[in-house]
Amino acid sequence: MKTSEARIARLQAQLRAKGWAAAFIAPGDDLRYLTGFTTTPDERPAFLAVAPEGAAWLMPSLNREQAAAQSDLPFFSYADEEGPDGALRRLLDSLGLSGRNGASLAVNDDMRADFLLLLQRALPGAAWEPASQVLGPMRMVKDADEIARLERVADITDRALERALAAVRPGVTERQLQRVVEEAFGEEGVDEVLFAIVAAGPHSAYPHHHTSDRAVAAGEPVLFDIGARKDGYCSDITRMAYVGEPDEEYRRVHAAVEAAVEAAFAAARPGVPLRAVDEAARRAITEAGYGPYFIHRTGHGLGLSGHEPPSVHGRNEALIQEGMVFTIEPGVYLPGRFGVRLEEVAVVGPEGARRLSRCARDAFVVREGA
Repeated sequence: MKTSEARIARLQAQLRAKGWAAAFIAPGDDLRYLTGFTTTPDERPAFLAVAPEGAAWLMPSLNREQAAAQSDLPFFSYADEEGPDGALRRLLDSLGLSGRNGASLAVNDDMRADFLLLLQRALPGAAWEPASQVLGPMRMVKDADEIARLERVADITDRALERALAAVRPGVTERQLQRVVEEAFGEEGVDEVLFAIVAAGPHSAYPHHHTSDRAVAAGEPVLFDIGARKDGYCSDITRMAYVGEPDEEYRRVHAAVEAAVEAAFAAARPGVPLRAVDEAARRAITEAGYGPYFIHRTGHGLGLSGHEPPSVHGRNEALIQEGMVFTIEPGVYLPGRFGVRLEEVAVVGPEGARRLSRCARDAFVVREGA
């Protein structure tokens, strides 16, 4: 059985267990997970409909031939001038969904609102659920091929990061450093650059800084948070540089965040609740005196999406499973001064978690005038 067939079969089993009549999966990462490809995400309604005993596509005619080369499932297509209503009625009839008033139906979380409105008009009275309730647990646990792809994109990201760190010097701007990252990713042949955050000096105290034209100055840190997609899978890493010799407070903050990373990894074992990872990281930063300045969760899942389940926060009681992949990225942010965040991607094995990056987390010191 092909991977796509096995995943659709797993989704069908979950629908039966939930008592849901169908799931509708629009273009995006959920569709790529189920089928190995995703169609063009434009205004033309397109999705895979999965019922407990069958599945079929709604597809605009201009995309049908290309999609049919990827899937053996039935297609119900429509031309632009006729619109999707007739094709959708035929699809629903084929899956036994027409007239199912009160049925529970699911849609993926990033489905366009106009696609959902189309379905709601065709299926009045249905109860709508987020498909992430079933797809989230499926996607959280990665197989060997997924982990291998994550390893490959992590290696690429390490090389891009090394290029960017080597370019740090007084006078270079955040945007120039961002371009170094983007060019390095481009030379590696990534599918796309997901983000390249460069935050110098006080900007590093903004967890999601928008890279600017500010020049890097001597005696300040530079935060890099970068990620790309290769062969469908994503990377995410954060490291710090420092121009000159770090002062004592920077060293204390950096050491506190480093201790938090180590504590979180030590807690990340199969059978342990995810909240324990967050608690371990937060405890290390609190003990160093910077607890109020750790203002976000410890991490998030990573795979086909840059952010996906599980969410690593202090109230998540879900148990860690072998094969889970999530970030560990504690941070301390001192407003108006500087911030420090160190981020790894953790892959959970039978005995604990390992990191994908080979880049050191020590402050990368750039000599002034280099």
